[in-house]
Parts: sequence; structure tokens; C-alpha cells
Amino acid sequence: MKKIVTPFTSDDALSLKAGDQVLISGVIYTGRDAAHKRLIQLIKDNQPLPFDVKDQIIYYVGPTPAKPHHVFGSGGPTTSGRMDAYAPELLKLGLRGMIGKGYRNADVKDAIKNYQGVYFGAIGGAGAYISHCIKECEVIAFDDLGTEAIRRLYVEDLPVTVLIDCQGNDLYELGRIQYLKEHNYGN
Repeated sequence: MKKIVTPFTSDDALSLKAGDQVLISGVIYTGRDAAHKRLIQLIKDNQPLPFDVKDQIIYYVGPTPAKPHHVFGSGGPTTSGRMDAYAPELLKLGLRGMIGKGYRNADVKDAIKNYQGVYFGAIGGAGAYISHCIKECEVIAFDDLGTEAIRRLYVEDLPVTVLIDCQGNDLYELGRIQYLKEHNYGN
């Protein structure tokens, strides 16, 4: 198990390989497709972003409302493909990590390689467990989007797996190849 503390630098990214289990601590941000669409529009309009994306991690999540005396509601990962149209532009600006679930398209994989990013997977269905890793939460932009607003989170030991490393190794593809090899398919 590897541990990283944000900000998440290119050196940190280069140290990780597809399949690595990682615990993330520090500040990360949330954002789903509606927030990403607005971020890209701000970039197109040459307007400042609500936070500097350089060396940051965005968690693709829209949490449920927090229960009394809790910082964060249940927050399992959102399907990452919904952000594929926006991720390359943010990676180009220095975004270093993304947390979600599911496959990424070829443009995102290329941007991950070109800009030394990492795509992490969080466990779908484990939102209640994940919420216990979130120690602080503050809406910092697009409050009108409700659960899709951008939040600044302070997390401790948030468990993730490297799905795509900055060399472009994709755990979904590697796992499939390994399975076929172990079961003598195609031989």
C-alpha cells in the first residue's frame, strides 16, 4: 500500500503503476459533468477557475446530503466516462489525478500520458465507507448545482487503486490480458 499526500506532483505520479493500491491524504476537489462543463467554459472565456488545478486531484462524486454531525454524505464514485470530453483540457492545465470508476476513452488516456496524470479508481458501492475518510468539506464553486457543486475536501487515507498510470498502462486492459492468459483463452 502506497501513501500520497496532496498536492500530487508529477514525481508522485511517475512513482505509481497500474494496479498500485494507494491511500490519499490532503486536499482534493469534487466535480462531475455539470461542474466540468462550467470549468471548460471558464477556460474558453479566459476566466479564472475556482481553484488552481495544477497538481490537484478531482474526485468524480456527487455526495448525498450529510447526516447530522457528519461532514459528508455517502460519496461513491461517478462513472468517469461522463467527464471524458473535459478531462484532457484540465490535464493540459496541470490536473494530476482523477478518481472515479469505469473505462476512459483514448483521448483521456493520451492526455494522461502526455501530461503525467493518473486515473484512480474508487470502489463503487462503498460510498458510506469512503465518506468516513473525508474530514472536511466546503463548497467552493457552483453552489447552484447542489450535489454537483465543486467541493474542497480534506481526506485522510482515502483508498484508491491506480487504474491508468502516467505511462498509459490501463488496469482494465492488463487485467483482461492476465485473465485470458491464466485461463488459456486464445491459445
